[in-house]
Amino acid sequence: MPSAKLIEKRKEFEAKQDAMHAILKEAGPELDMNKVTSIRGDSKAKVEEIQKKNKELEDLGKEIDGLVALEKTAHLDEERQKAISQKGEAFQFPASPQTETKDFGKMFTDSAAFKTWTDTKQKGHVAELNIDLKTLFQTTAGWAPETIRTGKVVDIATRPIRIIDLIPPGRTNQTAIVYMEETTFTNAAAEVAEGSVKPEAALALTERSSTVRKIAVWIPVTSEQLEDVEGIQSYLNGRLTFMLKQRLDLQLLAGNGVAPNLMGLLNTVGIQTFALAGDRFDAIYTAIKNVRVTGQADPNQIVMHPNDWQDIRLARTDDGLYILGNPSEPGPVRIWGLPVTESTAETENSVLVGDFLNFCQLFEKKGIEIAITDSHDTYFIYNKLAVRAEIRVAFPVYRPAAFCVITAF
Repeated sequence: MPSAKLIEKRKEFEAKQDAMHAILKEAGPELDMNKVTSIRGDSKAKVEEIQKKNKELEDLGKEIDGLVALEKTAHLDEERQKAISQKGEAFQFPASPQTETKDFGKMFTDSAAFKTWTDTKQKGHVAELNIDLKTLFQTTAGWAPETIRTGKVVDIATRPIRIIDLIPPGRTNQTAIVYMEETTFTNAAAEVAEGSVKPEAALALTERSSTVRKIAVWIPVTSEQLEDVEGIQSYLNGRLTFMLKQRLDLQLLAGNGVAPNLMGLLNTVGIQTFALAGDRFDAIYTAIKNVRVTGQADPNQIVMHPNDWQDIRLARTDDGLYILGNPSEPGPVRIWGLPVTESTAETENSVLVGDFLNFCQLFEKKGIEIAITDSHDTYFIYNKLAVRAEIRVAFPVYRPAAFCVITAF
């Protein structure tokens, strides 16, 4: 149950959103400030007032985010203590929102496979012969200056991870997350006279489940390359882990649910959706209201493609003034007070609004696991090793109606 302060701030937040929407509604799709009658002054003064109100929404939104995070931490701690006190608990919540990960280099050098491989070398199963090769020194060849690399590796340009950070984490030791959803709620509570029949309520629950799925990747490496463990462990740690998380990031949005895929938010049955018809600002506001009214949830995040956010950020009045701030200013990363996450994993011309904190969760059955072997194919006789990374997760969406998609944006 939210605290009284959080409820009060959310009501204030909604009131400010309504006031802001009324102003932009007056301006219309063309953002004509001459049509705005609720604010006095010329076009510049009206835009400045809109920016001021938007800044108030942004600050209030950040304050609400802080209160929600604080209450969420307290709730997780309470659930963790319950899990500790009960044997056979299906899952345990982590001590903090950050999932514990192990260093790949340490996991690799401590692995049984690697130790076995190095032991066989020490026991003489692999013959080595180091011979100094003498080569005639020729002055005519010159003495080329030594060039040493800095050690910096510039990663290829690829989609960054954004969506994982929006979703609360969890842990499980089961093969599926099973929970009960209240599918019937008939509130017959009413005032009755003395001696009269009391009204009967009705409740019904339906079992739901989200299956644990696996995401994996592997890379072939020669044994010669792996001899310099110190030089490659941080690189492999970063890239293999990134590959898994990048794929998971996409699955959380667009997974189709057909095994072994996760069911992503955009394909979840019951999610709200409507096509843009008119102003983009109005459409986002409508999605927020849909989440509140139909989903009975408090939206806390907006996800859109960077190209779509560009259109919002660069919106101008009919006389050329920027609605969300001049180019010389940093500008907001929020709209209607809600934070905006830009991700190319989101389909272009589509915007997702939802309550990510309360109605979806990412469970890990285990963290990222690393394994190494020379048993693959002919790897043993060619001194090759296969390094595999994998993770097993489940992604239940508890209330689909707590999310709304705007299409044709």
